Amino acid sequence: MRRDFLQMIDVIKEGALLLDPDRKVIFWNKAAERLTGFRKEDMIGSLWRDNILVHEDEEGRDLSGEGFPLLLTLKDKMPRKAEIFVTHRRGFRIPVSLWALPFEDEDGQVVGAIELFSEINPERNIRLRMEELERNALLDPLTKVPSRRHLDAELTALFTLWEKRKVPFGVLFLDIDHFKRFNDTWGHDVGDQVLATVARTLLGSVRPFDILGRWGGEEFVGLFPNITRDLLETIGERLRSVVEKTELETGGEKLSVTLSIGGTSTVRGDTAAEMVKRADALMYQSKQAGRNRVTIG
Repeated sequence: MRRDFLQMIDVIKEGALLLDPDRKVIFWNKAAERLTGFRKEDMIGSLWRDNILVHEDEEGRDLSGEGFPLLLTLKDKMPRKAEIFVTHRRGFRIPVSLWALPFEDEDGQVVGAIELFSEINPERNIRLRMEELERNALLDPLTKVPSRRHLDAELTALFTLWEKRKVPFGVLFLDIDHFKRFNDTWGHDVGDQVLATVARTLLGSVRPFDILGRWGGEEFVGLFPNITRDLLETIGERLRSVVEKTELETGGEKLSVTLSIGGTSTVRGDTAAEMVKRADALMYQSKQAGRNRVTIG
């Protein structure tokens, strides 16, 4: 295999995947991770028929069958170009231009097919993504972060990857300390402002492929793919710290906000519901220990 070529396309801005003659994904570059949300660990070794990365036309018809450009190129070794949609791991669609090309080894023998894809009009895509989330009630209307419904779907997807491929992930359960006091003392408009500010702060402090949304009331949940316990604790501490340093102004008064956080990662025999329940219980341990802290278990 032309390793020098693969090293080069691993750092280009276009997404790239490579299928071998058995239709197995054997290469997945960094841009493909960024564009689709699927990490290399999710994709390498998967078969095209597993349909992990869904390709669709504008009407939502699945294009991943025998007539798909990449599979045709794998068969007849002819290059092709198309404009389609791929489905992000979080569920929204991304318009892309793709090129399907035969892939040769050092001896000039075709040993697979490579797909290069790039996003069409990222600004329009962001607007379409937000509209699609709102249409499907996947965006919390107050905080503009994913809703509990969206979080539930993401949790199910991550847990399926854990069960099938042992790709670990972590859960953080975050609760605003003394939230009732904001509503009782300054009114519900200020309470809403606190929720929106905390949501915006949290969303701007996680990795691009993490999922963070509103669970309900003053509670938020973060889902963190392919993570270790130590890294989960580091992220939890960072989120606690950035919120603690955030101030809101109302009526000439500056208000500070803190979070109590509990977190856990996958263990053998888990269920998705048990993970959230465990993270919730650990959050209450943070409350009982004085609030504004992180407890990982």
